[in-house]
Amino acid sequence: MASATISPAIAAKSPTAQVNDHVPLRTWICVTGVLLGCFMAVLDIIVTNSSLRDIAGTLSASSDEISWVPTSYLVAEIVVISLTSWLSAVFSLKRYLLVNSTLFIIFSVCCGQTHSLSLMILFRVLQGFTGGVLIPLSFDVILTYLPASKRAIGMAMFTITATFAPAVGPLLGGWLTDNYGWPFIFYINVIPGALLIAAVWFTMDMQPINLGLLKKGDWWGIFTMAIGLAAFEIVLEDGNRKDWFGDPGIVKLAWTAAIFIPAFILIELRKKEPLVDLRLFARRNFGLGSVVNMALGMGLYGTVFILPLYLGQVQGSRRRAMQAGAVAFLGKPFNDEQLLQTIQSALEIDKSSTKATKR
Repeated sequence: MASATISPAIAAKSPTAQVNDHVPLRTWICVTGVLLGCFMAVLDIIVTNSSLRDIAGTLSASSDEISWVPTSYLVAEIVVISLTSWLSAVFSLKRYLLVNSTLFIIFSVCCGQTHSLSLMILFRVLQGFTGGVLIPLSFDVILTYLPASKRAIGMAMFTITATFAPAVGPLLGGWLTDNYGWPFIFYINVIPGALLIAAVWFTMDMQPINLGLLKKGDWWGIFTMAIGLAAFEIVLEDGNRKDWFGDPGIVKLAWTAAIFIPAFILIELRKKEPLVDLRLFARRNFGLGSVVNMALGMGLYGTVFILPLYLGQVQGSRRRAMQAGAVAFLGKPFNDEQLLQTIQSALEIDKSSTKATKR
């Protein structure tokens, strides 16, 4: 299973990539479509934060209960990301992308339609399980379909996607909530999702299914990883609100994480074909790069995740959703006309940056 951490499709790159460095338009459409899916998955982590008070009002939920709307999505996404490469090798890259993209759209619409907190949490979990697939598979597609000389461009496009989505998420979510209602923060996934499905369907080659990998699955590693990471994520999300170890539920979850995460590490280090090859972290470049990425993620996502929650739930305002997103985006509130101009300018900058990287 160590070899399954990178899709086997990488070993059989497209014929055009082997002949020369010219990349046809069909391949760029494929890469752009998958990056659009990655944009949606990252956006859905942040987009609800400016609208939690409005969602709580509709679902008759308290501030503690409504916090499960972003938490459930994150927990599911964290668990499925580690499984994605293996599952895409089992069911083939194209099939896995198509199925999860379709389900992601369906569950997004279900989130917007629900009027029950329990159903909202359920659909957010399912949305996280399907949306989390789209982030790591972006790397897989870039490495599979682009030649070595063009992968830097693909990674630059991914970077623009991964940074632009959390930056614009609170602002876009607040604007949609104040002008059209909070369900539209989920409905906006429909059109990009349809474009993603079309791009994958018409541009990617179908690979055979390899169900034999299921027999070699690192099932104990999967079990311990899922339980341990889910418990640890909930502790981090809810610990501050529940007085950390003063709450019995947090104590139980902390003990669960403390048992299952070390168990997962031991299993992976002893397995010949582990689900996640942890030995890679012993390599200097890989380990250092992981530390830098972690620091970048803390700085990038920390601000855009916490600030809208503080402005919307603690401060409150007449136009709390949109103004909270505006402050998170530019550091100050502004009116609707300025908001539309800012969104338009940001989209134009993103388009020009993408064209520049392609050149």
